[in-house]
Amino acid sequence: MSKKEVKTEEKKGTALKEMDLASPGGDIQAYINSVHSIGILTPEEEKKLAEDLYYRNDLDAARKLVLAHLRFVIYIAKTYSGYGLSEADLIQEGNVGLMKAVRKFNPEAGVRVVSYAVHWIKAEIHEYVLKNWKIVKVATTKAQRKLFFNLRSKKKGLGWLTEQEIDSISKDLGVKPEEVREMEKRLSGQDLSFDPLTDSDDDEVAYSPSHYLQDESSNPEEIFEKESLNEENTSTLHNAINELDDRSRDILQDRWLANKKLTLHDLAEKYDISAERVRQIEKNAMKKVKKSLASR
Repeated sequence: MSKKEVKTEEKKGTALKEMDLASPGGDIQAYINSVHSIGILTPEEEKKLAEDLYYRNDLDAARKLVLAHLRFVIYIAKTYSGYGLSEADLIQEGNVGLMKAVRKFNPEAGVRVVSYAVHWIKAEIHEYVLKNWKIVKVATTKAQRKLFFNLRSKKKGLGWLTEQEIDSISKDLGVKPEEVREMEKRLSGQDLSFDPLTDSDDDEVAYSPSHYLQDESSNPEEIFEKESLNEENTSTLHNAINELDDRSRDILQDRWLANKKLTLHDLAEKYDISAERVRQIEKNAMKKVKKSLASR
């Protein structure tokens, strides 16, 4: 190896030591430039490193495999730029997936590392996007996840999908048409701050949830007044009932206030009188209670 080649390798080694591979940090362009300065492995070199890791747990081999494939993570992360999330964060999550893939890669599988790692990289990025794209989760089932990441690319315009487009998308993705409609609604919705920001204009204040979702029933003054009134009414009712004779009072309580209410025939049997007589006693007792309540 010539002196020039040695110096080049030393520079690359220094750059790698200074670079945080798991987290791109604030200077994303510097990170991307550093990653693209790392050489690509030949099939033979990759297989040798994969065997060293798989059979001999060589962590240095794992490091080299990860370094050589970081550019691929950047390429995949850029395809998710339309969700308004930080590119550095997307790359960071993709790097986690790459490291998991390298750790589990079997050199006897007959595929290159990049082919095996793509699933792991996308899985980590997908999970990050779903957790951070909106406050409210928009996709929880497998079918919803598939719709979330494919619906945008399937739409031909900015407007709502036509019935023909919905049917076509549902067939292509193997989901029901109503699931396509529901996901389109979720993707069209926007998160709102419950309380308006200090620099919000009048329109934003008027449409903030804290403005129109007030729960008037939770007013402490009204709650106290309502509870006090209920207690007063209950106490007044009991006092009016207690003014009745014993049989009339018991019949009202058994008919209307007991947990297990008795019928007219049950009370007729209890007092050894006719059901019609029980009804008359009940009617007269109710009149007396109403008269007593009206006079208070």
